[in-house]
Amino acid sequence: MRIGLIRHGLTDWNMLSKIQGQSDIPLNDEGRKQAELLGDRLLNEEYRWDFVISSRLSRAEETGRIIASKLNIPMLEPDPRLNERSYGQVEGLTLAERESKWGRDWHKQELGQEKDDEIQARGLAFLEDMWNTHPNSNMLVITHGGFLAQLYRSLYKDRYTERIGNLSLTILEKKDLDWVPLLYNCTRHLLENKA
Repeated sequence: MRIGLIRHGLTDWNMLSKIQGQSDIPLNDEGRKQAELLGDRLLNEEYRWDFVISSRLSRAEETGRIIASKLNIPMLEPDPRLNERSYGQVEGLTLAERESKWGRDWHKQELGQEKDDEIQARGLAFLEDMWNTHPNSNMLVITHGGFLAQLYRSLYKDRYTERIGNLSLTILEKKDLDWVPLLYNCTRHLLENKA
């Protein structure tokens, strides 16, 4: 079993460096183009995918629909376990606005953010469920940067800590009890298009 983990395409709030969390911010035109580029890349790679599943937030769902259409594979019902972390009071604010309101250590304060261990638990539960229900399938999972960062932390501790890019692709393969990374946070499809 292989899982391709993808962060959704660019939104206007991404461009403004606002925390989106579970605010339902749609893709912008650049984000749609990014999804098309990844779909084109996946058409021409050795890995074959059986279906797409996404979070319930529209930026992930639309990214998934674009890729599923390119690959001519089904898109399953969204799974709320893939939703972005809830950031509580800080959603919709830029870093400058957050620091102005709560100081540089805003992230250490209780502002209604979902806890790391809660995100990690739902991420691991999703992986386990997919392994139990689709053990012979390869799937593309469209989700969010904060969610993915916590999932990777739960799987690999501090081995992978770089920022998760929009429309990045990570491929994990289930081997015995472990999820082995075959590719991590790759945005080659976006860089090749700029050349």
